[in-house]
Amino acid sequence: MLPPDLKQARGLYNAARKWFAIASFCTGPVLLVINAPFGRFALKDNNPFMLDGIKSWMVMEIVSPACFLYALLKSPLSPSGAPASFTEPHMLLAALYLIHYANRAVISPLRTPSRSKSHLIVALAGVGFNIFNGSLMGSYLSSPAARANLTGAYTRPLFYLGIALWAVGFAGNIAHDEILLNIRRKAQDKKRTESEGEKKQEHYAIPQGLLYKYISYPNYFCEWVEWTGFALAAAPVPVVSLSALTMASVIHALVKPATTFWPSLTPPYIFLLNEVVLMLPRAIRGHNWYHDKFGDRYPKERKAVVPFLL
Repeated sequence: MLPPDLKQARGLYNAARKWFAIASFCTGPVLLVINAPFGRFALKDNNPFMLDGIKSWMVMEIVSPACFLYALLKSPLSPSGAPASFTEPHMLLAALYLIHYANRAVISPLRTPSRSKSHLIVALAGVGFNIFNGSLMGSYLSSPAARANLTGAYTRPLFYLGIALWAVGFAGNIAHDEILLNIRRKAQDKKRTESEGEKKQEHYAIPQGLLYKYISYPNYFCEWVEWTGFALAAAPVPVVSLSALTMASVIHALVKPATTFWPSLTPPYIFLLNEVVLMLPRAIRGHNWYHDKFGDRYPKERKAVVPFLL
């Protein structure tokens, strides 16, 4: 029989796992219809709920590694607290997660010359997302199930393939973000040479180079590659049956206990699914925005986010 604290921790973990996965699938279709009010879709500056773009980004993104570290070290799913050596595979994966968020939450924003304001609702949604994601990922990686799955990982080709994909995606993300940062730097330099009456709050241009030759959002695509690699290295691929995709099965999944909800769907794959489901609509709408803004000047051969396909 499980101790009460461990039983409660597993109940919370499974409930969070279930509803975090379901929420993303409910939110994704909505984002095909409305624009999240930040970045190029930010509202007017005189809106009282608009926040500084860089500061609000840093605050909401730092939540993820903070929750991740707490859950990883607390090991809520392990009856013994699961002390670990830094050489163990799950600790290597933890380091990769923290490296990503060190860049995303601190280094990249501090190197950004300007960022459009963000609505308060975006910041609050980001904080909520990162609380769930960071806590689930840290809890999973420190769990007995994850550590058992990673036993012998250093001898498995799939583990190294996953790490390699993570590295390629991470490097690609940084490289393509740098192209966008250079556009903003040039726009800022131009503003310094203009008179007060000529200055505009404009820092958009057609990105060029690397995967921008093929898609409008290579930074999104590279992030998907990154977290696909992480998931492959960290956890077994979820089992999916066609019968589980019927409407009756979906409704049943909503009402049945969280402990029985898609047992093979682990947090690394939930995170990957969230990334695709939530970022794909923004990429499509942003791709259309580029065409509307730049018209015939925008390369017609570019797809939105997947080279040659989408």
